[in-house]
Amino acid sequence: MALILVTGASGQLGNEIRVLSKNYSGYEFLFTDLDELDITDESAVNDFVGQSAPDWIINCAAYNFVDKAETEEEKAFLVNSIAVRNLAGALRNTDGRLIHVSTDYVFDGAANTPYNENSGVNPLSVYARSKRAGEENALTHPYSMVIRTSWLYSSFGNNFVKTILKHAAEKEFLKVVFDQVGTPTYAADLASAIMTIAARVIRNQKAFNPGIYHYSNEGVCSWYDFAIEIVSLSGLDCRVIPIRSDEFPSKVKRPSYSVLDKSKIKENYDLEIPYWKDSLRKCINLLR
Repeated sequence: MALILVTGASGQLGNEIRVLSKNYSGYEFLFTDLDELDITDESAVNDFVGQSAPDWIINCAAYNFVDKAETEEEKAFLVNSIAVRNLAGALRNTDGRLIHVSTDYVFDGAANTPYNENSGVNPLSVYARSKRAGEENALTHPYSMVIRTSWLYSSFGNNFVKTILKHAAEKEFLKVVFDQVGTPTYAADLASAIMTIAARVIRNQKAFNPGIYHYSNEGVCSWYDFAIEIVSLSGLDCRVIPIRSDEFPSKVKRPSYSVLDKSKIKENYDLEIPYWKDSLRKCINLLR
């Protein structure tokens, strides 16, 4: 029986994998968070992985406070980079697989066509640099996959969808930037993709292709478009006003364009990816 260790299990993606795990009765799952396993502690990681001997580690843990990272650089790198090095190191000299989740923020947004896995990276912030360092650390393990995703949301945790729903219920209007373009990703869809990949490789080890992959929902929108759709699907009476990024107070420059080309993951693992509006509707229905 394959053993899958999920780190960062209390976050959006970790919770979605926990929900899905009920459909994978042939596998054993270990869900950990800081209380069970501090992945920034190399010795603790080595001991835990050595004793449990997981066939897979799915690392959902991350420091995601983009603005706060500018003044907490050490903490951001500890969680997003050093911890990943610890996980990859603990699997060294084993056949264990590592899936590490990264971000579209490794790109600078200067492109006008979707970024593929070979596109040059240019992280603009402390957060983005810490995530890029984490990618490099993950890839030191020969049996690792890095999955970059974008604009993650879920019925679990804190995210843009929940923030818009909260403010739209309390205010007559909201201001949202229109000049940052990308694609929302429903964490339940990403969790399903990850488990589909894991299950396929568990059945056939030769199906595993290490390296970097991109995953988001299908389609393209701005944060303004995203907010409009959230308000519309929720039936709330709130006007959404488009503003430029320079009108929105932020310490951090974010990529103005971060659409991901998902051809590689679709072709290698025969995945069908839902359209972003369809997945958003599912999430909104859960939150009603």
